[in-house]
Amino acid sequence: MIQLGNYNELEILRDTSVGLFLGSEGGTEILLPNKYVPKSYEIGDVIKVFCYLDHEERPVATNIDPFIIRNTFSLLRVAEVNQFGAFLDWGLEKHLLVPFSEQRDKMKEDQWYVVYCYLDEKTFRLVGSNKLEKFIDNENLAIKNGDEVNLIITRLTDLGWEVIINNSYKGLVYDNEVFQKIAIGDKIKGYIKNVRPDNKVDVSLQPLGVESLEPTAEKILNKIIAQNGFLPLHDKSNPQEISKALQMSKKTFKKGIGVLYKARKIDIKDDGVYLIQ
Repeated sequence: MIQLGNYNELEILRDTSVGLFLGSEGGTEILLPNKYVPKSYEIGDVIKVFCYLDHEERPVATNIDPFIIRNTFSLLRVAEVNQFGAFLDWGLEKHLLVPFSEQRDKMKEDQWYVVYCYLDEKTFRLVGSNKLEKFIDNENLAIKNGDEVNLIITRLTDLGWEVIINNSYKGLVYDNEVFQKIAIGDKIKGYIKNVRPDNKVDVSLQPLGVESLEPTAEKILNKIIAQNGFLPLHDKSNPQEISKALQMSKKTFKKGIGVLYKARKIDIKDDGVYLIQ
């Protein structure tokens, strides 16, 4: 069976004037138009293609990688808005429709939105939605404290940055714990800081506990070396100064220089940290 909105590995069945017909084990066929046909191939070869509906609502295959696939989230730009809804550029010839009923706020042309792509069971068409809450559920969490996870940044609130965790759950990164530049739509690594009794999830962008010490120490050491062996920061420095210089909290910084001091890599003085040659 061929999955629309996803990658499929299909067998080349025959060559025609309009392109290659590909087939699945279930007997379904789909056209790979001439413009996407590889330079060299043989009948019987198995190739990986993305399948979706063309402008005439016919199933078609392509070797172009879309910006989003079915049942995932991504940041996309609105190419056009008309009476049917907003049409988003997802890297393919036919744009992805987000009907008005699936828009949290009315979308505007040339603006960017995080959306979810899914197959509409009524119309059998691939559509998008930026009513993200419909597609994330914290009821049955398959994550635990300390886990490394994949994040998508969705929006900034009064408390911090809301994120989608592992394409499935909602989490929050507190604003005062962000020490790097991030933006809506960014896909980055994160770490589960706390799964609360009400299934709300606190997330950190930095490794937690003992695992964080080695990369933190290495980052501080590299900064000291880059500044000719001296860093004008110490355990009494202003947290904002530390964050600006190293993109980390004061607590993390103190742990990091503690590791370097024990390893006899640095000397800590009243005016800052010195590299031991």
